[in-house]
Amino acid sequence: MAPIALETEDHSRDAAFNKVMHGKSSNAKGGFRAMLGKDREAHNAASTEYFKHWDNKAAGNETLEIRQAAEYATLTRHYYNLATDLYEYGWGSSFHFCRFAHSEGFYQAIARHEHYLAHMMGLREGMKVLDVGCGVGGPAREIAKFAGVNIVGLNNNDYQIERAGRYAEKEGLVQQLNFTKGDFMQMSFPSESFDAVYAIEATVHAPSLEGVYSQIYRVLKPGGVFGVYEWFMTDRYDNEDPNHREIRLGIEQGDGISNMVKVSEGLEAIKAAGFEMEMHKDLADNADARPWYYPLDGDLRMASSIGDVITIARMTRIGRLLAHNAVGGLEKIGLAPRGTKKTADSLGLAADCLVAGGKEKLFTPMYLMIARKPKA
Repeated sequence: MAPIALETEDHSRDAAFNKVMHGKSSNAKGGFRAMLGKDREAHNAASTEYFKHWDNKAAGNETLEIRQAAEYATLTRHYYNLATDLYEYGWGSSFHFCRFAHSEGFYQAIARHEHYLAHMMGLREGMKVLDVGCGVGGPAREIAKFAGVNIVGLNNNDYQIERAGRYAEKEGLVQQLNFTKGDFMQMSFPSESFDAVYAIEATVHAPSLEGVYSQIYRVLKPGGVFGVYEWFMTDRYDNEDPNHREIRLGIEQGDGISNMVKVSEGLEAIKAAGFEMEMHKDLADNADARPWYYPLDGDLRMASSIGDVITIARMTRIGRLLAHNAVGGLEKIGLAPRGTKKTADSLGLAADCLVAGGKEKLFTPMYLMIARKPKA
């Protein structure tokens, strides 16, 4: 593995920025309401810092150096400073895709996807488990209830940690859940701390999969299990094809990713970290009743209930256009911070590219890998 320059962590700096930008908005009930409670100057600073990595960088002239962000942790942290409220408004508190069975509701399918990972990992009551890149804690809360495990959620975004803690308190799960600040490329946990580790669509933000998988290997106890839903470009992806590159770059820009790799590279990375692979499969290839990307594609005929129609309508192109124009209007009159619409538009571009990548089978958000650290 080529050496990766790790960012110097500064938790005091990040906490101070979080306090200025987000204030008390982590207490807000919903994503849209929280969106309006930001400090305007701090929000603009986060937007400038994030988009400087992408502005004027087209797929046609990119290089490997352009793709790999030196400040990978800052890129991810500011992405979620900007996008978290929009995610919660449009999708909910579990920031991941899922499979859909016949007549299965949106949030039921989201929960089943989390249950399936816990089942495949063999999680059992009382186990100490690490959630790498825990978001606002949606999956951690669900898996804690489903499997009876105790979970530490690792996150490098202070705002999401605050939101996760408040949700855990609301659901009476503070005895099972703890959320902590950290960079998953340089975890502060002692070696052999956890019985199991999982990551749901989070380690794609790493500048090196071998690097983050090696950290996970280190903190696992001998015999411990690692389960991950990984984002990959499939091996159909051809980086010499301009259309393929446009799709990949659109996903990366709209989702805060510096360097997404192909399935074959991911399999090599987990092996190089020292794991013994127990199973791996692209769940997006399953013949499901509805494709994983259907909520973004906007086919309301696939919705299984009136509630799902309302949820999914927000994610359709028309729904996004209306919401983004509304946000733009709020920006103009000073109720929403500058840069909110640009962030929303970037998420919209990513949605279109995710659908295109799914339809052309160039991309998967649910490549399941279950691997184990040898006992000796």
